[in-house]
Amino acid sequence: MAVAAPARNVAARVAWAALALFLLAFTVLEVFNHGVPALVTAIAVVIVPDLTMLIGAREAGKGRLSPKAVPYYNFMHRPWIPLVILVGYSFGPIDFVPLFVAGLAWLLHVAADRAFGYGLRNPDGSRDV
Repeated sequence: MAVAAPARNVAARVAWAALALFLLAFTVLEVFNHGVPALVTAIAVVIVPDLTMLIGAREAGKGRLSPKAVPYYNFMHRPWIPLVILVGYSFGPIDFVPLFVAGLAWLLHVAADRAFGYGLRNPDGSRDV
């Protein structure tokens, strides 16, 4: 028996929300353990992915991104890039905690967006509903 699309959407959003809560707790722990550099990195990286919406903001329509901004927005809102950073940090020779916190904060941003129903944008800048 197939699961209806709205039920899959709710399940996916709940899973993203659980991941976002875990990542928030992990980020707070890292900030607590490593201080100001980790805090500054976490705050900056949580904000940076949405700054891509400013690209071509004058041409954007209501509820849409500028088509110029879509590739950058979608790039910054994919989970694979921060995952690569986290895995690379965990298994690689780099010992720079702000890089790890950046990966956590970036993935937290992506997970929170998906939990609230914000996904990737279509080429015309619209959002799938």
